[in-house]
Amino acid sequence: MSIDTLLVVNAGSSSLKFHVYALDQEQVEGLRFWFGGQVSGIGTSRAVLKVKDSDGKELINQKLSEDEAGNLRQAQDLLATWLATQLDKAPVAVGHRIVHGGVKLTGSRVIDEDVLWYLDSLAPLAPLHQHNNLAPVSVINERWPEMLQVACVDTAFHCCQSTMVNHYALPEKYYEQGVRRYGFHGLSYQYISEYLAENMPRLHQGRVLVAHLGSGASATMVVNGLSRESTMGFTALDGLPMATRPGRLDAGVVLWWMQQQDMTAAQIQNLLYNESGLKGISGISGDMRELLASDAPSAKLAVDYYAYRVAESLAGLCVSAQGVDALVFTAGVGEHSPEIRARIVAHLGWLGLELDAEANDANQPLISTPHSKVEIRVIPTNEELVIARETLRHYRSQEA
Repeated sequence: MSIDTLLVVNAGSSSLKFHVYALDQEQVEGLRFWFGGQVSGIGTSRAVLKVKDSDGKELINQKLSEDEAGNLRQAQDLLATWLATQLDKAPVAVGHRIVHGGVKLTGSRVIDEDVLWYLDSLAPLAPLHQHNNLAPVSVINERWPEMLQVACVDTAFHCCQSTMVNHYALPEKYYEQGVRRYGFHGLSYQYISEYLAENMPRLHQGRVLVAHLGSGASATMVVNGLSRESTMGFTALDGLPMATRPGRLDAGVVLWWMQQQDMTAAQIQNLLYNESGLKGISGISGDMRELLASDAPSAKLAVDYYAYRVAESLAGLCVSAQGVDALVFTAGVGEHSPEIRARIVAHLGWLGLELDAEANDANQPLISTPHSKVEIRVIPTNEELVIARETLRHYRSQEA
């Protein structure tokens, strides 16, 4: 029996993630996750293709040669060829995670030539992500020129923030030219908001701090399901310290590099995106797991700095909502590192947060004590499902 499917693609600098959903009318949303995985380690000797089905059963775990995944284009071709062996026909639509939507894209959008050109023009604002996000669009256009493709942008969730919040203290002409606070990780925050609306409506209507802590990291105050304020701004460099990005940084440091160190824009960009953050402080790695396992003083400093600055930013976001009812940890570090969660919460006891150490160590969904004034929860994010929902909505609209 032929099955209609929908493909979700999330292409990064060194990984290519994908999910395949079957269009199933027996499901509430009309979507059933079928299988998904990723090509990781692209461009390295550690490249591998891993795929699991909806039950978590491993379908493939294959090491790849540099000829197979030496760059993103090769990885895309490899994945397209493998998918062709699994699907009896092309997907009806493809949804893409796109990091930056700029001023114009305040929601998901069907990709045409104008949209593609506009998104490509935003690449300087997200040099680690934007071109890679868009690369699969071109490959799919070549193979299936009539395929419906949808851009789901990470900045869209934050477009409801007030003008005061998204301003910088700069001459107004720059705001009009697009220099403003956009916020990122919006697909993750949208999922958490929708999850709370469905499963915890009381919290959804309240003031919820969401900490998306992964290789990239940010936090957002969500009030009644909407973004009130976020730590990231014009680009994905701002806010919390990250694996290889510094987070909040005095702009004078950049001027000093230019004027006193004679560094070029390309050198500065590489330093800010690839050599800073946890990796920069520790001199060891940007991987939190390696730092927690290390006895090096620089690793301890990096972890301490991370926990302190994340907590500081979480406290600052409470100003926008005049309080907080819940704190949600999500993404790789947020979901899987009890020690980091404990370190962050330890800085926030004065806000009424009280951690249940046993529940936290066991990665339970609720990790606050009954006496805590603020609920503390761990909710796995699912950006791919948000993309699938948005893509299905556009597909149905075109079919109507």
